[in-house]
Amino acid sequence: MALEHITVLDLTHMLSGPYGTMLLADLGARTIKVEPPGTGEGTRRLLENDPDYARDGMGAYYLTLNRNKESVCVDLKSEAGKTVFLDLVRQADVVFDNFSVGVTARLGIDYDSLSQVNPRIVTCSVTGFGQSGPETHRPAFDQVVQAMGGGMSITGTPETGPTRSGIPIGDLGGGMFGAMGVLAALAERERTGRGQHVDISMLDAQISLLNYMATMHLMSGHVPAGIGNGHFVHVPYNSYPTADGHIIIACIGDAFFERFVEFIDLPALRKPEYLQQPVRYAAKAEIDAIVGAELQKQPTAYWLERLRAARIPCGPVNNFEQALNDVQVRARDMVVEVPLKTGEMLRMPGNPIKLSAASSKTYTCPPALGEHTRSVLTQLAGYSPEQLEQLRRDGAIA
Repeated sequence: MALEHITVLDLTHMLSGPYGTMLLADLGARTIKVEPPGTGEGTRRLLENDPDYARDGMGAYYLTLNRNKESVCVDLKSEAGKTVFLDLVRQADVVFDNFSVGVTARLGIDYDSLSQVNPRIVTCSVTGFGQSGPETHRPAFDQVVQAMGGGMSITGTPETGPTRSGIPIGDLGGGMFGAMGVLAALAERERTGRGQHVDISMLDAQISLLNYMATMHLMSGHVPAGIGNGHFVHVPYNSYPTADGHIIIACIGDAFFERFVEFIDLPALRKPEYLQQPVRYAAKAEIDAIVGAELQKQPTAYWLERLRAARIPCGPVNNFEQALNDVQVRARDMVVEVPLKTGEMLRMPGNPIKLSAASSKTYTCPPALGEHTRSVLTQLAGYSPEQLEQLRRDGAIA
């Protein structure tokens, strides 16, 4: 595996940080969750007793985000526990957290402190607003940054108002950019021999994802409104009802529109002026209504077969069951099996990063709380059984 030479100390909790370290673990990094004794990381208890969404005493959050990881219990608030953690840092490559701004400094485990112990260490912090600027200490969760980042304002329609993304892209975006930042810092370390700190703001990530739409606003001063499932340039480009569901048609540019007109063969769409994008966009509501009325006459499968034969970009609007059973999704190993200690195999989403030199991927069970404390401290930090027993008695580890 590409990152099997990398050791990550995972101080993350909830979603944004654990998703970032999950990606690194999936790519082979030895990823060691450092959890507080007693309750452990917050998502351990989330949904743990739900009959639908828990297995083997673990809820869906924890099961998904913590595959391929190990767990050690260390009390970072005690001096003895902090000493244990620093001994692990000496042997590690990355320390990844998503604590609130200032927490790592108060604990004495921020980059400035850890780099004195291990100059090669790379640290990464994913926070709501980053570690510089006037609002660093404001609390933030997924929907807060979705709202502040502008994406919600164009996700709904003028009639429905702003709508959050169904996927928690505020949290997941922070984790994705955190993983990318860590990989960039590790690559630079190969050149300089020194680590550095990676500062990820969830709000920054949302602004980055606005991409060319933000540039269009900055060029023109126009503030886009909610556009629903349509597009603010291309027509027809929308979701349309069929006799039994919805499909997406995406005619990008004049050439695809001409092909679509020949395919659907409706006189109302054969106006010569519609061959030019600005005229089509001005008539967007009319064209969408014409297309939608025709597509409702037949089921989704009927239209998809013919649209694909005509090589017009299209797709079904899948629910979760349909998406996770799609033949392409399954062929790409995007539904994988993760073993539990009970012997049950649990299915969950795979890793989208496919490396040609990687061996076939297998997944390990999410760890029980403190399951690997003894083995990690023995193998990685060189602790003796007597040291471990004393630390356990002192409450520094569990």
